Amino acid sequence: MNKHPLTIIVGAGIGGLTAAACLLKRGLPVRVFEQAPTLGEVGAGIQSSANAVKVLYDLGLREELEQTVVRPQAFEFRRFDTAELMHRIPLGQEHERRNGAPYFHIHRADLHELLAKAVLKMDPHCIALDARATGFEEDSDGVTLHLADGRRETGDVLVGADGIKSAIRAQILGPTPVSYTGDVAWRAVIPTDRLPADIMDTVSTVWCGPKKHAVMYYLRARKLMNFVGLVEHAHPENESWTQVRPWADLKADFEGWHPTIQTVIDAIDRDGCYRYALNNRAPVDNWSTARATLLGDAAHPTLPYLASGAAMAIEDGEILARCLAACDNVPDALQSYQNSRMDRTAAVVRESTENRDLYRIEDEDEMRRAFHAKNMSKTRSEWLYSYDPLTVPLAGAKEHT
Repeated sequence: MNKHPLTIIVGAGIGGLTAAACLLKRGLPVRVFEQAPTLGEVGAGIQSSANAVKVLYDLGLREELEQTVVRPQAFEFRRFDTAELMHRIPLGQEHERRNGAPYFHIHRADLHELLAKAVLKMDPHCIALDARATGFEEDSDGVTLHLADGRRETGDVLVGADGIKSAIRAQILGPTPVSYTGDVAWRAVIPTDRLPADIMDTVSTVWCGPKKHAVMYYLRARKLMNFVGLVEHAHPENESWTQVRPWADLKADFEGWHPTIQTVIDAIDRDGCYRYALNNRAPVDNWSTARATLLGDAAHPTLPYLASGAAMAIEDGEILARCLAACDNVPDALQSYQNSRMDRTAAVVRESTENRDLYRIEDEDEMRRAFHAKNMSKTRSEWLYSYDPLTVPLAGAKEHT
């Protein structure tokens, strides 16, 4: 195989840019095609555990990350009305000691900007904007990406990192079943100077209650509060993160919940409430062809009930780059990548889905028993946070030293 295969990446989101940076760091050429006319990211907060932070540090982003991230001391799970603590997962120094890297919160746009700068520093010309992918063709010699404007771009490897509505996913997998979870997600970001200084410790708090739950944590060195509200809703809507919905509807959804939640909701800009549907997609048993593969949400769309969707995309980028650097040909590399990632990402998808029921238990005593039985502090340390994308053995590949 050409030891420097050209990888074409569709999508310049978190996963696509991480993959590009990991490949370029290894001296492998990359072209990234992004349908948006400008390079940027929407959304709000990301929670990044040690397994993902290790990749970001390996890309040389440690110093810049420290200027903006928040290091929470714990995950706290509290009852929606009384604030009773149901479970606590230590983070902070304990997380770093156990797993070799910190746990932090970061604004999605900040992480995206850092990754884009890292990619463009290594290759100023590798990202093409206003380039919407429509499909691809491949043969034994390479792969050709089709763009909406009629262009054809040829390379050795194609990576669909274009999200849940991926054109590359649609061609590889065909139609895949989508089921509405019954939840919509509210999101908003609030400047903390609008809130009482002592409203919440530096933690990530999940407020658990009947038919809904809410997540709150700080961003940008505690200058912002991130709010996400997951609410059962009879009618699904679009999955777009940019749909503005009435503040009064958000306020009504959390009527009767704890005063802390009321204070945060009251501080939200009335035109700054976004709401979108949460759809579930079962894990698939294949997401690759001989020369094309998927990454991040295009491969394994994940509900936000485990705070690990972005982390899985970051892991994907590192493992894909390692496989392409290690294997003697593209088909073997993509098979090794898929085999290395499929079981882990499926476990995250399943765990995320199951957590919804845990957070929604109505009876207080039953909720206490359920959290005690699950013991997330122990289980997440055993398999989720302890994973190291930089060193974990690759399936079916012997890495060159």
